[in-house]
Amino acid sequence: MSKSTSLFTAFLCTFIWGTTFIAQDTGMDKIGPLTFNATRFFVGFLSIIPFALLFEKKKISKEINHNKQLFYKMLFWVGLFLFLGTYLQQTALLYTDVANAAFFTIFYVPMVPIILFFFYTKSIHWSIWPSALFCIVGVYLLSDFSDATVRLGDSLVILCALFWALHIIFIGNFIKNFNLPLFFGAMQALVVSFFSFVFAVFFETITIPNILNESVSIIYAGILSGGVAFTLQIFAQKNISSAPAAIIFSLEGVFAAIAAWIILNQILDLDNIIGCVLILFAVLLSQLLPIYDSKIKNKLYIIKSKIILSCKKQIF
Repeated sequence: MSKSTSLFTAFLCTFIWGTTFIAQDTGMDKIGPLTFNATRFFVGFLSIIPFALLFEKKKISKEINHNKQLFYKMLFWVGLFLFLGTYLQQTALLYTDVANAAFFTIFYVPMVPIILFFFYTKSIHWSIWPSALFCIVGVYLLSDFSDATVRLGDSLVILCALFWALHIIFIGNFIKNFNLPLFFGAMQALVVSFFSFVFAVFFETITIPNILNESVSIIYAGILSGGVAFTLQIFAQKNISSAPAAIIFSLEGVFAAIAAWIILNQILDLDNIIGCVLILFAVLLSQLLPIYDSKIKNKLYIIKSKIILSCKKQIF
């Protein structure tokens, strides 16, 4: 898979996340967040596993047996981080408003490079830091957070952002070790569904009629977000490192705002539009500056090589 294809899948999965946010919100009118996640991620599993068996069946055993312990370890942690991220985000909405949740969730963007730099000792291109700052300011304007009041539930959203960051980092590590994006996408959805169902049994009332009443939202969000989008994320991170990927994924808020404008007739004011532009600028900055720096370094290397060669000819 080429870098351009990875970028396309990154934008596509972000677009799906943004446009399915409405279904994720309305799908919990009659059921709890755990029940909603259990059912929608199980639908996501069912939507991806046939394609995994069709296109990756021959190499599943070979890839897993290459390092079976690492595979199941990463599956557990990725599934757990995704479960905690989705559950905390939904639960936080009970104690805070949408503006606060949207603003504090975006903190996963700077968390990714910070975790990579301090805990994984990975070098981060300097463009990531200003890009992350533009993302935060952009979401601040997009979410109308300036009119919000900080609440206790915001701490849940910040914790949720941490798990989103860890999920992105672990997906990046997985795709470097195993070439099973479809199978892993299906299995992570199954793990999230399992965790959600277990906790729903203890903390929520599960009723089949209520689940059926929300079946349209569950199927829509399950196939597109729980299945397709999170699998596309794995494809996207094949050629995009975790820190730039996190910045691209921040476009989810832009697509969600556009979807709300088209579907719900919500008005985008000047601050919202400026916020969208800043996030888009951050994405372009994180992608284009490393390419520009690489070209400059190559030119300087060629010039340096020519100077050294010229000096050698003059000496001899």
